[in-house]
Amino acid sequence: MTIEIIILWVSILTLASVLASKLTDRVALPALLLFLFIGMLAGSEGLGGIYFDDYGVAKSIGTVALIFIIFFGGFDTAWKSVKPLFAPGLCLSTAGVLVTALVVGFFARLILNISLMEGFLLGSIVSSIDAAAVFNIMRSRRVSLKGHLRPLLELESGSNDPMAVFLTIGCLGILTNSGQSALTLIPLFVTNMGVGLIMGYLMARLGVFVINRIRLEYEGLYPVLTIGFVLITYAVTTLVNGSGFLAVYLLGLLMSKSDFVHKRSLVRFYEGLAWLMQILMFLALGMLVFPSRIVPVMGSGLLIAAILILVARPAAVFLCLLPFRFRLPQKVMISWVGLRGAVPIILATFPLLAGIPQAHTIFNIVFFVVLTSVLIQGTSIPAVSKFLHVDTPLDMKKKYPIEFEYTEGIEAALTDMIVPYESEAAGKTVASIGMPPRALVVLISRGEKFIVPNGSTVIEGGDVLLVLAHERDRKALHSVLQKVKKQEAA
Repeated sequence: MTIEIIILWVSILTLASVLASKLTDRVALPALLLFLFIGMLAGSEGLGGIYFDDYGVAKSIGTVALIFIIFFGGFDTAWKSVKPLFAPGLCLSTAGVLVTALVVGFFARLILNISLMEGFLLGSIVSSIDAAAVFNIMRSRRVSLKGHLRPLLELESGSNDPMAVFLTIGCLGILTNSGQSALTLIPLFVTNMGVGLIMGYLMARLGVFVINRIRLEYEGLYPVLTIGFVLITYAVTTLVNGSGFLAVYLLGLLMSKSDFVHKRSLVRFYEGLAWLMQILMFLALGMLVFPSRIVPVMGSGLLIAAILILVARPAAVFLCLLPFRFRLPQKVMISWVGLRGAVPIILATFPLLAGIPQAHTIFNIVFFVVLTSVLIQGTSIPAVSKFLHVDTPLDMKKKYPIEFEYTEGIEAALTDMIVPYESEAAGKTVASIGMPPRALVVLISRGEKFIVPNGSTVIEGGDVLLVLAHERDRKALHSVLQKVKKQEAA
């Protein structure tokens, strides 16, 4: 193919994927599944007839895509919501992944008649979850999860990929090097994760410092600057035998809790970049699959998927959350939303490149397991959450016609506050409610309308006030709005 033909195909498939994503608002299917199907349709056994079997290229595309997807997963995470959940989240993303890999590996040995280490390799490949698929479904159904369930899943899904990558590479090392034992993985794990944590922390501190001090003339250069930080974090960490994926996740997570210039625009930029990376990655993986090779492994793949969904994932969740205060319905829900995503398919290319005898069988089974997980678990998440009474209406963030960007030296922030219907402030003017001295109501959202207020504007119950204030004044105004009207004597 000429470069023009390649560009044409990439643009057509990308546009088709974006348009197909609209279907997720009407059917209970994650967008990633549609992207995979489009890739399969474009492949050699589909309507497109594009022959693609270069696993090395697919792995490279997947690695670059995952770097930015994992970074955005951390960057888009609300630090305050996940901070109290670090202990259970860390347990699920490490020990939980290991338990899943061991349970699936043991049964894979019996089902596929392969060696125990090859079974553990398969288990390691499918051990990480992709909660992005979960939230895509729930967003389309306007449903969310109560309490700590959503932030816990966000934390686990964003941080469990490094463990799956480590276990996969470790199993491959043992299979290709007969002199290596499983015990050698313990110091390797400590080094790998330790270096990843240190590099992620140091690069986050350096990144925020540079962004706030460099004062670039063009705003468009800030995304380019942060792309450089993300890539160098992954590359340097990997070169010094650390977990590059853990480092970029921590980089994004620590940057999300920091204030720096153009943060809002950078979040929007990386959201779009993450979507582009997901589309390209799933298209490439979809084209890599030959459906005719999936059919012979459907029976064994269905058994392994059942073990993963009904045995391995619940075992990992219940064991890891044993020391923590989670109710039975919450544990069941966390177990059920353990969807597999793109990471297992990318990791399934590793054995192919390493020349493992059972590599093609493992790849085809992994692909089938991912499809089964998404179809069965993904489509039933809204119904299961309602059955377990852990669902709650999705809190759709209201969009305002104005924004406030952090600027160094200004400690104020723009926040929205709801005026309760029984509030003392309801029926009073802005000037008469006792506004703190350094707080300013810049906009009032009332129903579908926006009002630019002045001192004589009357506040009504149910109004949403967009307030520019320092933290202390914001809390003071919140207290004012929460005061309830005194009941008049009859």
